Amino acid sequence: MTFVVLPGVYAPQDDTALLAGSLHHEVLPPRAQVLDVGTGAGALALAAAVRGAHVTAVDISRRAVWTARLNATLAGKRVRVLRGDLTAPVAGRTFDLIVTNPPYVPSPALTHPRRGLARAWDGGSDGRLILDRICAEAPPLLRQGGVLLVVQSALSDEVRTLECLRSAGLTAIVTERRFVTFGPVLRSRQPWLRQLGLLGPDGDKEELVVVRAERPH
Repeated sequence: MTFVVLPGVYAPQDDTALLAGSLHHEVLPPRAQVLDVGTGAGALALAAAVRGAHVTAVDISRRAVWTARLNATLAGKRVRVLRGDLTAPVAGRTFDLIVTNPPYVPSPALTHPRRGLARAWDGGSDGRLILDRICAEAPPLLRQGGVLLVVQSALSDEVRTLECLRSAGLTAIVTERRFVTFGPVLRSRQPWLRQLGLLGPDGDKEELVVVRAERPH
């Protein structure tokens, strides 16, 4: 698909494509209820809608909400797009599938940006400010047999994600891995990442991973 991306909204990139591929291989029940957390331009929400799912998408950014709604309209797909903080707008609901491409890039800033495009990728000093919240908030929203798909960087510790989701009663594994060349943000942070011991002296690629977690029947 071709997406309209308004200024200040995260455009679909390698991590989006990796997660969309994982979504494509999931077996969905008829009339599946799907949630896209942090939808951005709406790419993952539309990938689910194309498969006939009933899709709800959430983003805290007003511009992202407008963008996702516009892209759904242009694609001729029905997607309910809500503005809010992670899963807050869907409290009390349950889903067959939850997908999320959250902010996960380690940042020298200790807090998550409150505005601006960096809000789409900065995840705090260890990259886990939003990831840890997703690990806590998403499992209660899964139906029996429901699946959570999360894409993140290996720099933000996929082992911790697995441990958090398993402690919530889910079975969790890494199903996809892909190395991609650093973009401008990580290139600018290479010296800092090396100081933390997260990069070797010649490191210029990021490993993306997809974590799949399922609530047992």
